[in-house]
Amino acid sequence: MTGPVSQALAEFRSRPEAAGWLSLPFFRDGSAEAVAAKVDGAIGAGAHVLPPPEAVFTSMSLTPLDKVKVVVLGQDPYPTPGDSHGLAFSYRGSRRLPASLRTILAEMAEDLSQPMPKSGDLSQWAHQGVLLINTALTVEAGKSGAHMKFGWSALVDQAVSAISEHQPAVVFLFWGGPARKRAALVDRDKHLVIESGHPSPLNRLNDFRRTRPFSRANAWLAGKGLEPVDWRLEA
Repeated sequence: MTGPVSQALAEFRSRPEAAGWLSLPFFRDGSAEAVAAKVDGAIGAGAHVLPPPEAVFTSMSLTPLDKVKVVVLGQDPYPTPGDSHGLAFSYRGSRRLPASLRTILAEMAEDLSQPMPKSGDLSQWAHQGVLLINTALTVEAGKSGAHMKFGWSALVDQAVSAISEHQPAVVFLFWGGPARKRAALVDRDKHLVIESGHPSPLNRLNDFRRTRPFSRANAWLAGKGLEPVDWRLEA
């Protein structure tokens, strides 16, 4: 019997918005099925995997390859049940905003002279062409990084390379060491790369705040004749 993440993969394959992503080797050489099987194996062994299976491929469903104009890379989903819904840094929980997201939204508010959002749901960004993708699409409850070696990273590397090759003008926001390693995959003659430290409060260098990535991204997009991103969040 097929496991829930394998079923979610099959459903993702059937969606029109997945067409561009399905050209990646990850989806053509059996890697996707192998990784999904690993995750299903963890579920079968009793692990509480997050986000829910139907949300695992949300980042690519909401932001098709040919619509990408900004890329934001996260690490892996929030490990608290109810928090993650398939978009990097995005949060739908009922408690206080996660620390890294709070830092991101505070920087956005200051950068754009906007009020601090009350919502942590970044779906509005995704619908505008902001790919919010984690380097691992799944995690286990209470175990950050549990699936970092399951094979998801190949998907992210291929996605960044494909965006760089096929899209005419994209802003890549690489925050923190793991994300910044992907900068080498980007054609800087075509695209803008904005690198900084991670927004996590554990980042002792504190080199994310006051980097103004949101206004810089929009200014560059406008200069390319593209619609800037409306970074404001409505509850």
